[in-house]
Amino acid sequence: MTQQRRALVTGGSGDIGGAICRQLAADGLHVIVHANANVARADAVVAAIREAGGSADAIAFDVADGEATRVAIASLLADGPIQVVVNNAGIHDDAPMAGMTDAQWKRVVDVSLHGFFHVTQPLLLPMARTRWGRIVSVSSVAAVLGNRGQTNYAAAKAALHGATKSLAREMASRNITANVVAPGVVAGAMADGAFAPEMVKQMVPAGRAGTPDEIAAVVRFLCSDAAAYVNGQVIGVDGGMS
Repeated sequence: MTQQRRALVTGGSGDIGGAICRQLAADGLHVIVHANANVARADAVVAAIREAGGSADAIAFDVADGEATRVAIASLLADGPIQVVVNNAGIHDDAPMAGMTDAQWKRVVDVSLHGFFHVTQPLLLPMARTRWGRIVSVSSVAAVLGNRGQTNYAAAKAALHGATKSLAREMASRNITANVVAPGVVAGAMADGAFAPEMVKQMVPAGRAGTPDEIAAVVRFLCSDAAAYVNGQVIGVDGGMS
């Protein structure tokens, strides 16, 4: 019997992250649900997965803290390689750049970009030894189109695109793919406060916000065996915005 594949989903306690965790678990992966501050939400995702007959555990650390992440990843690798990683952790702290503080710029870049490196880098060699892996990073339509008040967020997410395209070239011969999913406006805690329904109708050709499950479905595909020849791509899931 082949060993069950393990997936680490950062920001797995959030709306999109939780949907990704549930869908990967439904495909038979053991899912490690990551949270930073909100461990209770990660535990709730784990409970829902187990109730549905899936396999999951929770873990908490700050992806922006390189040392804390290194220790956490080492503890996970002690049980064997992680073959699927979904870099979904991200924050936004919006302000026009003319009024943006140094701290606002750095923290947003720290979580999305440095967090991607801190989490993914130590997983690569163990993953390569298994000669199979999937790396998916969750970006944003803001990285493609730009968005007022989000120079920090757009910069951090756009950086993932370049990193992913380079990583895809490095790892492809090991049957490892690296791709980006770039959601548009998604219903949930992050978007509901930011966009009025009328504004969504104007911004999005589809005339509505997406659902976390619609984003997760694309991530799920990219993490599957069927997506073996999709590599180095940025896939917009945005109702036609980009």
